[in-house]
Amino acid sequence: MKNTLDENKPIFLQIKEQLEDSIINGSIKTGERVPSTNEFAAYYKINPATAAKGINELVTEFILYKRRGVGMFVTENAKEILIEKRKQTFYENYILPLKREAKKLHMSKNELMEMMEREGTDNEN
Repeated sequence: MKNTLDENKPIFLQIKEQLEDSIINGSIKTGERVPSTNEFAAYYKINPATAAKGINELVTEFILYKRRGVGMFVTENAKEILIEKRKQTFYENYILPLKREAKKLHMSKNELMEMMEREGTDNEN
């Protein structure tokens, strides 16, 4: 768990994203138990209902499942679901705006691809 929470974003979303990141990077694996709402609440000194909201969203998205009396666990396809979701978000938030801007600048696909393939040394001077 991260040590602090960002005041500029809803806490339940931060908890949800933290769990998603942990599943994607493999620090929480398929079938593993995730921290409970009470564990999140105690660690961050927040209301358990706030933590539950983030965790319940992951249940709704088939990322976590509940084992009654035991806790929440990572589903078998969680990592793949999250990666596909993040790819779609990446496409919508970065690729589409990039393509729109390239079109405004009358850039060809080749010019755009050349720019994307450049090493990051251009702006280091």
